[in-house]
Amino acid sequence: MTTELENLQVTKYSLALHTTTPELGLAISNFADDTRSQVWNLGRDLSSLVHQYLIEFIQPQTWSDLDFLAVAKGPGGFTGTRIGVVLARTLGQQLDIPVFAISTLAAVAWAEKESQQADAIAVEMPAQRGQVFGAIYQSSPDVCGLTTLLPDTVFTPEVWQETLANWNTTYKLIAAKSELAATVTSILELAYLDWQQGKRPNWSEALPYYGQHPVDV
Repeated sequence: MTTELENLQVTKYSLALHTTTPELGLAISNFADDTRSQVWNLGRDLSSLVHQYLIEFIQPQTWSDLDFLAVAKGPGGFTGTRIGVVLARTLGQQLDIPVFAISTLAAVAWAEKESQQADAIAVEMPAQRGQVFGAIYQSSPDVCGLTTLLPDTVFTPEVWQETLANWNTTYKLIAAKSELAATVTSILELAYLDWQQGKRPNWSEALPYYGQHPVDV
């Protein structure tokens, strides 16, 4: 059975935001002949400058040109992740368009799909208090994107290593440490694959994934 995939009208665009690190990553595309992306290292100024950069970035497109939004939902920095998800939810509500919340780790895995020689892609990222975020994905041979074999989870380093040691297929391990905002294009592509399959998540469904409490309790 084949699934009829939908495509954006060439006059319509989709926009992705990545704010889970001190960098701001933005990408916009009509998935035909116009795609652009950019990354800025804003540091502590991210919260105060993100709206200005976003308004300038989407030009010459306008808000009415957007068919859906995508946002990195984490894991990542607590404040940056919250800023991006809240902004995407607000825009989605105001524009009445779907909002896709995509895992930061899934975006890293998708960016590495072309070099995948193993059955799976394992992604690890440092977390607070000596722990680690980990997830394992499989790149589908068709247009379905990624299959989640192990969802984003917080591990102690020992348990994560034990999980990998006991994994029953070959995998490629990727360490996600820096310059993650560059995977904003992967955020957009993964959202588009879901959009093509008819998924239309309401803005209220876009929730951040923190994994940990921001302070030790």
